[in-house]
Formats: sequence, structure tokens, C-alpha cells
Amino acid sequence: MADRPVRIGFLGAGQMATALAKGWLKAGLIDAGQGVAWTPNPATAAKFAKATGLKSATSSEAVLEATDVIIPAVKPQILPGVLYDIRSRLEERHLILSIAVGVTLTQLMHHLSSETRIVRVMPNTPTMVGAGAAGYAGGPAATAADLALTQKLFAGVGLAYQVPESQLDGLSGLSGSGPAFVYVMIEALADAGVRVGLPRETALKLAAQTVMGSAKMVLETGEHPAALKDAVASPGGSTIVGLHALERGAVRGTLMNAVEAAANRAAELGRKS
Repeated sequence: MADRPVRIGFLGAGQMATALAKGWLKAGLIDAGQGVAWTPNPATAAKFAKATGLKSATSSEAVLEATDVIIPAVKPQILPGVLYDIRSRLEERHLILSIAVGVTLTQLMHHLSSETRIVRVMPNTPTMVGAGAAGYAGGPAATAADLALTQKLFAGVGLAYQVPESQLDGLSGLSGSGPAFVYVMIEALADAGVRVGLPRETALKLAAQTVMGSAKMVLETGEHPAALKDAVASPGGSTIVGLHALERGAVRGTLMNAVEAAANRAAELGRKS
């Protein structure tokens, strides 16, 4: 694969497949001629093709023939059937990047083989806009080149960390589910802006920009969030009064509970697959 452009095939064409394809296309990591997707649902296939410009395949076999990197992008409970369908047709050149929540490398090898090159990846949907967060762990047969390619693909659309597989369910709860938690916060901040008299559109854009800017401050300054928070909260000022209201509402504990619940659910989905 090092001698030619990466050819990526999606088995499934839902939200995560769309986010990955759009992110990689925008980042120039693939082009429309290097990717293909297959799904048995014509409406989903049409929606994916319209959103990404990638070709649709007529079968999973056609995806394998046309590509080198295979991404099964289906729900964990559907994954075993998809892997069973392709296992006899996998070739030495194929690398499997599994993004199925909770499904372990051991389970993946059971459905394929211990000799299949597999990397388990937990990405998130902001990959679509080049601001993703992903963690990955390689299976026993994955090579250094496979891990380097995984790093290149996912670091090219955000942050990517190689981690022990035991951390992937927790990572799924934090960065995989985390965007949904942040969207709730943005919506709440915007509603509050409307409550205090701002126009809806203005409030929403200010809320989103505030969250984005705050996150950028954490990443670019290297300061602990507590230090950045303290810098905004002057003695007796309006911010410390607002922070007191957050503490009364147990915002910290609620967010921690949300991540823990999502991580536990990820592990449960893997066991059920």
C-alpha cells in the first residue's frame, strides 16, 4: 500500500462512514476515485454518495476487489454477519479498520482469523470537519506500517492516539459520545442567551464560538482548565456567581456520569456482539 494511494472501502454508509469519508476527502488523504462503499439500503447508499462523492459498490465482494483498507461501518450487533460474509475473500493486502463500538480485537479475530491485519479504532463525528479525536489499538498481525497508516489517516483529521485496547471503551465514552454531550451544552448556552434577550441565531453562534474558543485555549496554551477558569472568574464578579450556579447543579458529576455510562454501554454492546 505504500507504493500507491490508499484505497478505502466502507461496508456500511451511515453517519460515521460519512464523517470519515468527508473528513479524509477534505484533508486530501483520499480522493473520490480511491474510495467506495457498499450498503444493502439504496436510500442510505444514495445519501452517502451525494454527501461524499464516493462510488457505490454493488456488493461487499466488489468493495474487497477495489480496495486495500476495509472499514466495516455497521452497528456492533450487525458486524458478525458482515465479517462472516467477507472472511473467505480477504487477501493478504487487506487491512481491517474496525470502528465498531465495544467489539474487541479478540472478537474480531474470532470472526475473521488471527492472521488478519486488524486495527481497532474509536473515532468521532467531528472528523468530518477536521476536528476529530480518535484512539486506536492494533491486533497481533497488524504491522508497524498498518499502525503508521492509521495514525496518518486519523491524525490528518484531528487528534489520534495509540492506546492499550483496554482504554478504548473509556475513550469511546469520552470522545466518541462526547460530541453529543457538548452539543447539549451549546444548545443550553444558546437557550440561556435567548432567555437574557439575545436573538436565537446570534445566541447559537456565540455559544458555539465560545465552546470552540475555550477548547482551543486548552489545547494551544497547555494550561489546565482550572487555571483558565480562574483567570476568567474575578473576585465577586459575574462569572464566579455563574460558576456557583453550575456547582449547585452538579454539572461536573453529571458529565462524569454521562461519560461513565457511555463507556459502560460501549463495553456492553461489544459483549452482545
